[in-house]
Amino acid sequence: MAGKQYLVVGLGRFGTSVARTLYNSGNDVLAIDKNEEAVNEISEHVTQAVTVNATDETSLKAMGIGNFDVAIVSIGTDVQSSIMAVLLLKELGVKYIIAKAHDDLHGKVLRKIGADRVVFAERDMGMRVAHNLVSSNILDYIELSPNYGIVETLPPKGWHGKSLNELNVRSKYGINIIALKRGKDVNVSPSANEIIGINDILVVVGGTDELEKLENMVKG
Repeated sequence: MAGKQYLVVGLGRFGTSVARTLYNSGNDVLAIDKNEEAVNEISEHVTQAVTVNATDETSLKAMGIGNFDVAIVSIGTDVQSSIMAVLLLKELGVKYIIAKAHDDLHGKVLRKIGADRVVFAERDMGMRVAHNLVSSNILDYIELSPNYGIVETLPPKGWHGKSLNELNVRSKYGINIIALKRGKDVNVSPSANEIIGINDILVVVGGTDELEKLENMVKG
């Protein structure tokens, strides 16, 4: 399945994290920022990186911005530029816009002018937002450090009906299942004899590479 086309506007820590994670998940990513240094730093980790002011309508039109599936507006504390960028992207036909808000009032304005989703960087880390975008089976992603995280995920098909003992995930995949959700019940530290059901939700902790392999297994 071909990846989607994502536009990331603003390359602070949040925007950079979103852009890199989306690109590493097999998607086309155009990253833009008015800061040339930030653009140069990410250029090897995305499909294309361009130095441009996101409030410059002529430049955005020239880049064919309206063809993108999703735009993530991650402009830092410049509230006015953030609002302008969302307005322009909406007018240019971007299908789905996620915007980072500085505070609740900023978030309210962003929703009013057409942002489909508003996130708060302190609460919604870039990597987590990106994982939620690219995989409907990965229900949540929490970045513990750049190389380590926790995911909530549906089990891969090959795991259905098997016990944790049979799967031996720690040895085979380098991950740990720390909890199992079944409906409203949450089983913390499930026993080795626990059988995984098709609708169970697994809470898994592991390294970024190992979690990415799990994500690919779930997709498959």
